[in-house]
Amino acid sequence: MAFTAKDVQALRERTNCGMMDCKKALTEADGDMDKAIEILREKGLAAATKKAGRIAAEGVVLATVDPDTKVGVVIEVNSETDFVAKNEKFIDFVKSCAKTVAANKPADIDALMKLPAVGMNMTVEEELRDKILTIGENMKIRRFTFAEGPLVTYVHGGGRIGVMVTFDTDVADKDGFEAYAKDVAMQVAAINPAYLNAESVPTEIIDKEKEILAAQIANDPKSKNKPEQIIAKMVEGRIGKYYKENCLLDQAFVKDGDITVGQYTENTAKALGGMIKVTGFVRYEKGEGLEKREDNFAEEVASMMK
Repeated sequence: MAFTAKDVQALRERTNCGMMDCKKALTEADGDMDKAIEILREKGLAAATKKAGRIAAEGVVLATVDPDTKVGVVIEVNSETDFVAKNEKFIDFVKSCAKTVAANKPADIDALMKLPAVGMNMTVEEELRDKILTIGENMKIRRFTFAEGPLVTYVHGGGRIGVMVTFDTDVADKDGFEAYAKDVAMQVAAINPAYLNAESVPTEIIDKEKEILAAQIANDPKSKNKPEQIIAKMVEGRIGKYYKENCLLDQAFVKDGDITVGQYTENTAKALGGMIKVTGFVRYEKGEGLEKREDNFAEEVASMMK
């Protein structure tokens, strides 16, 4: 019994399975739709995709430097519950994903999915599907980033926050650099800066901020009648405060509030007899911006009673 591309599409809509899986199932079932669904269910593919509709906002963030390639990777893989995030098989899968990123430097999640998972038997996509089936929860590789050159990674709160900071320096191999770099990474984890420095804040963000500050001053009875140039100076002063709060290098250093992270960097470079420049950072916080799953225990019990 022959089948058409429309049949493949229809099977995909009914099962949520991938195009290729649907095509293979229809070929195996000689075009019989119900038999194809059965084949997909037997292979566990249809079940896995049903789980794929559930909210995965727990999980883990891993930040690591691969010992073989020296590539730094930050990756977030989500699960439905915190319990699964501590599962050994889940953690091994996340580590394999990080190693796969380091070895292949894929352009995006889709490219990563097609790659053979390092240290495992199948592709990343097949391994993910296997974990969904064996562990029984939806899981999702949400995002990753990688970098090369002098860098440091830091994980906070057992995988709640992952940070990677990159540097341009000629003292990376000197005693004291690693401790300094770790301090900067911990600052990023703790204070969550939005930008690296004042130059990296987009102009439109600053323009908007100035607009808001000018309106605040205009609405303040104490300052609204001041001359325009004084108001302009007040706005500039408050913009300086914005940089101090939002830019990593302008922030007060957590371990010594008398200096900024920028000054701490300069001091370390001088002490180590070379040059250090922080070139960028990445900070992932587990589940940020994701809808959280809400379990209503009372409703669950009531539905079981029925």
